[in-house]
Amino acid sequence: MDNYILAIETSCDETAAAIIKNGTEIISNVVSSQIESHKRFGGVVPEIASRHHVEQMTIVLEEALKQANMEPKDLTAVAVTEGPGLVGALLIGINAAKAFAFVHGLPLIGTHHIAGHIYANNLVQPMEFPLLALVVSGGHTELVLMREHGSFEVIGETRDDAAGEAYDKVARVLNMPYPGGPHIDRLAHEATEAVPFPRVWLEEDSYDFSFSGLKSAVINYKHNMDQRGEEIIAEHVAKGFQDSVVEVLTGKTVRAAREFQVKQVIAAGGVSANKGLRTALEKAFKEEGIPFYVPPLKLCTDNAAMIGAAAYEMYEAGIRGNLAMNGRPGMELMSWK
Repeated sequence: MDNYILAIETSCDETAAAIIKNGTEIISNVVSSQIESHKRFGGVVPEIASRHHVEQMTIVLEEALKQANMEPKDLTAVAVTEGPGLVGALLIGINAAKAFAFVHGLPLIGTHHIAGHIYANNLVQPMEFPLLALVVSGGHTELVLMREHGSFEVIGETRDDAAGEAYDKVARVLNMPYPGGPHIDRLAHEATEAVPFPRVWLEEDSYDFSFSGLKSAVINYKHNMDQRGEEIIAEHVAKGFQDSVVEVLTGKTVRAAREFQVKQVIAAGGVSANKGLRTALEKAFKEEGIPFYVPPLKLCTDNAAMIGAAAYEMYEAGIRGNLAMNGRPGMELMSWK
């Protein structure tokens, strides 16, 4: 018997709903983005994000059902991002999911946002274990070892700025709009030279990341050039910054894949849409002889299809939430098996 899960994602600035069949097939996937509303502020304003979610939630849910040509009685369960994220934004999606589940007598499943990003890969390619996931987004940079479905072991994480945060901050230094990642990526590919910025490897055996010092190095370079009255070349700065980020992310991922002898490596999260990073990882793992996969661009950024994919595995494992569910902005990635 087929299982159809209605999934909702509102952890940050996208209002999203999707219907997923058996954890691997997208029946509908609707995303309402708020980028234009937050662009003038240079980042996401939580109160504005929450208000937009309130305005869009019902519309997005109805559209997901309409595109799937389905009714609530056709669904198996309702899934929603429980955390981490902006607490006000999370609560909009959670309360919508609770109301929908209650009215239609459906099981409710609270899903971790990062588990969703990882399981976006299962929508395009079956996951083989043990696998290593490199999660790179605006708020997260992590290396996650999975030995089976629902098993998450965080072997490395950021100690300060996540990669996506560093991209946005460097973009601001270069007077580029939010979100900064795509602009830095574009400039880096137009450059003929790169400013030599440091690579932060931390301790010899560490899989942790740190991008705050790199961000500071870019800021200091800009200040020094300004004091000398010299014009910076934005393309060269962007390439130098991106080369540093990509080299460290790729190097640590390759080393971890070797140590844990994984069968598959996947990338996940918004920054995995970065052309420079995707190219470097593809090249490195082709040389290593380890299969590497990354979702299409529309499944890298926040969406509800990924939440439905993760929730299906939770449903199969017997995991259920209840109507006492609350938003968990600091929710840790924990194994459900």
